[in-house]
Amino acid sequence: MVKSSPSSFRRILLSRLMLLSVPVLLTGVYVTYTKARSLLLDSARQNLTESAVLQAQRIQESIAALKANLVSASQAVALKSQSPTAYQKFVEQLAQILPHQIDCVQLIELESKAMAASTCANQLLTNPPTFVSSVQQSQLLANRNDVEVTILLPKHSSTHPSTTLTSQLYPPKSTSQLKLVLSAPVYNRSGQLQYALIIQSALLQTPASQRQILSSYPVVINQQGTVLTDHYQEPVADKITDKINPEEEQERLKRILRRAIAQEQDFAEPSYLIKNSVELTAGYTSIPSPITAELGQKWVILAVTPVDIALAGLKEIQHVLLIFTCGLIGATLLATIYVARELARPLEQLSDYALNQSQFHSQDSIPQNFKIREVNQLSEAFGGMIERMKHWAEELETTWKEAQTANKFKNEFLANTSHELRTPLNAIIGCLRLIRDGFCDNREEEIDFLQRADHAAMHLLEIINDVLDMAKIEAGKLSVKIEPIYLCDLLDEVIDLQTVPIQQKGLDFHTSDLHQGIIVPADPAKLKQVLINVVGNATKFTDNGSITIKTRIEPLPLSENNRTVTKASDLTSHSQVVIIVKDTGIGIDHSQQKKLFRPFVMLDGSTTRQCGGTGLGLAISRNLMEMMGGSITLFSPGEGKGSTVKITLPIIDGKRE
Repeated sequence: MVKSSPSSFRRILLSRLMLLSVPVLLTGVYVTYTKARSLLLDSARQNLTESAVLQAQRIQESIAALKANLVSASQAVALKSQSPTAYQKFVEQLAQILPHQIDCVQLIELESKAMAASTCANQLLTNPPTFVSSVQQSQLLANRNDVEVTILLPKHSSTHPSTTLTSQLYPPKSTSQLKLVLSAPVYNRSGQLQYALIIQSALLQTPASQRQILSSYPVVINQQGTVLTDHYQEPVADKITDKINPEEEQERLKRILRRAIAQEQDFAEPSYLIKNSVELTAGYTSIPSPITAELGQKWVILAVTPVDIALAGLKEIQHVLLIFTCGLIGATLLATIYVARELARPLEQLSDYALNQSQFHSQDSIPQNFKIREVNQLSEAFGGMIERMKHWAEELETTWKEAQTANKFKNEFLANTSHELRTPLNAIIGCLRLIRDGFCDNREEEIDFLQRADHAAMHLLEIINDVLDMAKIEAGKLSVKIEPIYLCDLLDEVIDLQTVPIQQKGLDFHTSDLHQGIIVPADPAKLKQVLINVVGNATKFTDNGSITIKTRIEPLPLSENNRTVTKASDLTSHSQVVIIVKDTGIGIDHSQQKKLFRPFVMLDGSTTRQCGGTGLGLAISRNLMEMMGGSITLFSPGEGKGSTVKITLPIIDGKRE
């Protein structure tokens, strides 16, 4: 691999200045652009909200006018003449003179549900309404409250199969209407309710005078979530799932409906995307539902427009920002080149002087009198550096010797722990690579390899913890928290942890001779660590036979009677407890027993190497016991004759409550 040559200071300075200034400049431009876009969208949403309010007012005014006209028409003399010809002529004239767009006018005989007159097809516009008739003459004149209003949902168009979703977003005038059916009662000359006068009207015709606010089209949705305009009839939730990006956009439109019903405005509401990537934004408001069957409910009026139309003025802003940005980048580049030259030239002169080796032996002076004070100081320091090079060489030689000594100690440590570190690491790497390379036949085999890797990792963690604990002990940073504890409870925990490994090796485990109710001053976690280490060593180095744990109480030696080991030492009695862990394992030679409590010391031999360890366990245990005011000793009759470990702690007077 070819190593790339380092860049010059001037080039690095130039690049760093550009990397600093250009992103800041672009960030400012981006913030400006984003703010302009946000303001345009806010303005568009406000305009759309005004448009939605105007549409809502127009709907209410149109419905009120239709009701008034329908009530007046229902009281016409022609409807009381009992002449079918007069009926037909009347409804035709009525369809022409009404001020709103009327699609159809029908007169229906309520009792027979037959059509008496109609300006459209012979199919009924709606089911004949049920009016509450009254025998009182004062109530024979209908009023607006007697008019029933129903919605006529348009069916999906099947005559244009090529109609796309985009065309549905921009519906033609005929499909962007709100079709209502209004019914008024008609009384005959005798005051009996006989007919129902029904008209079908299409609302939401946008006047030209209203279009300058912002080009948009209205959408009406009832409180149940059904779209009442365009080609949609299904509930909003179903429409969103089919037409709009699901989840997020569905919940967003539902929030708009809730805010509209609650008469809340939020101009920060983001736009939503339709499936064909047309981004829309909308303003909204709500009105009481005019439908007779929906009294107490509301309609949501949306004024919808594509974001591209709402942001039409943004293109000019983009053009101005582009020219402005290019100009600033050019000016920044020129300024950066000048600044980089002024800063780099003094260092380049010093570099040229240093690279000329003959300068160290010549009478030529080092360049000085620069405009930059720090560079002048550097020049003076550089001259003095040549005089100090020999002194530095001597210091380097001394440091090298110290490093050699440290390296020797490092090698000794690595020689003791390299096997224990490599073995679990190799096991972890091997298991993970087998799984990664797909050599496992099934999931159970993968889990088995993962369990092996986990076991090796935990073993490696134990080794590292031992090394760290030893380092803390030698640095004097390891502390213990002494408190009165029940020894039997702690021994039970250790026995529970070690029972399974001992049984797996087929060893006998004797723990019957344990005294109950003994209270000792100790750190529970540290004492448990010592006991687990001792019992674990007995398990590792015993292949057959038994392991015995027992306790005995004996008088405290005279030399220990006055020693203070805890803040509660006044409670300490003149007795001590001895915890004995005896095994029938490999045993230890007499000459090697004293070395076992030194850090990094392990017995040689294939057996101890096979069982593993760093040689830190007993050394850490001894230091912990001394910090807790106790002691730990080891005795073995010889190799192959087992070993016995004794742990002593003073006893505190007291009884279990």
